Amino acid sequence: MVVALIIACEVGFWVLLALGLGARYLLKWRRTSVFLLLCEPVLELVLFAVTAWDLKNGAEPGWEHGLAALYIGCTVAYGPYTIRRLDGHAAHRLAGGPPPAKPPRHGMARAAHEGRLWLRTLLGAAVACALLQGAVWYVGDQGEVSSLRAFQWTALRAVGIHGLIALTYLVRPKKAPAGTASAEAGGSAPEGARETARPAATKR
Repeated sequence: MVVALIIACEVGFWVLLALGLGARYLLKWRRTSVFLLLCEPVLELVLFAVTAWDLKNGAEPGWEHGLAALYIGCTVAYGPYTIRRLDGHAAHRLAGGPPPAKPPRHGMARAAHEGRLWLRTLLGAAVACALLQGAVWYVGDQGEVSSLRAFQWTALRAVGIHGLIALTYLVRPKKAPAGTASAEAGGSAPEGARETARPAATKR
């Protein structure tokens, strides 16, 4: 049941995202789009509640409970980033907005971008580990928790591997081809500063 719900949450995430962006830029229903996009976190809350209910009813802690914690952590960390990126593309393609800025590909701008992505991975792992630790305490001595511990180590390994990859861009920055340095400088704005301009027609 937990695995099926994880799949349903993933499908629901993309369905709500498509409906929200369609309502905003095709139908010009800004308030409706905001409501649909705000429903995204409800999916994770439902998954969390069902996972806790499953453990409360005596289910043996297994890999599916660990996978649910990792999924929630990843969604918390990367969900807003994904929505913001796709919102920029939708505004450009459907509403005549400016093209969204591409992530930098070279130099220290690329290193900073990779570092920000690593911080998201760190956040996702922290959320997952906290949920898993809560499940360990909840189960206590009444069940086997080795699978939950294993997923905690999986989250920590993901942070370490991603951190090493991000560090390579800082230690050995990727050099831009000749004549493209100015373009990279224009694309190195911090992630939070890349807000897509909204056409006036979409505001209600």
